Amino acid sequence: MSHTLGIRQAQKQKTRQALLDAALALLEEQSLSSLGLREVTRAVGVAPTAFYRHFRSTADLGVALVEEALGSLHPMIRTTVSTTGDPEERVARAIDLIARHVDGYPAHVRFIARERHGGVQPVREAIRDQLARFAQEVKAELAKDPVSRDWSEDDLLMLAHLYVDQMLSTASLFLEALEGPEEERADRTRHVTQLATRQMRLIGLGRQHWLD
Repeated sequence: MSHTLGIRQAQKQKTRQALLDAALALLEEQSLSSLGLREVTRAVGVAPTAFYRHFRSTADLGVALVEEALGSLHPMIRTTVSTTGDPEERVARAIDLIARHVDGYPAHVRFIARERHGGVQPVREAIRDQLARFAQEVKAELAKDPVSRDWSEDDLLMLAHLYVDQMLSTASLFLEALEGPEEERADRTRHVTQLATRQMRLIGLGRQHWLD
């Protein structure tokens, strides 16, 4: 009996993941607010009623996509502001991590960029909550740095949000660089890297002199 239940559970998980993958593919060309569940189930090859065995609505599916897109990134986000290495190493490491993530998961990055200010409230709230978690984790890392020794909690959190916003902006720029003509991609990516490096340096300089 347990073996049969295990097979059923595995099949259920497989169908759920197929629905997520199909929705993500369809969202390459449209927003979540315009996505119909019949489109998703048709792409997977299951009956529309099967959708409700996994998600209450397309908004619920969208929240699951937010978790899939951002939930696994918490260790990476902390690494981008790690206090190890000199400032230039930190900046280079952060930008390289962002670039590699965008290259590996462009559809997820595009989904978050579009739906962060999109028309589906539960999804906007899910993204906001994930970004708030990122900011708290970045704040905890920043607090370990001697530069931040005398900073207030509010100022540390403000700086953390600034870093998180910068990472999102950089990810969006890398995504745009990937989507243009192939022959120009290397130049566009190089330009984004240079711009992001200067922006991160500027944040770092302001950080050093904030208490002045």
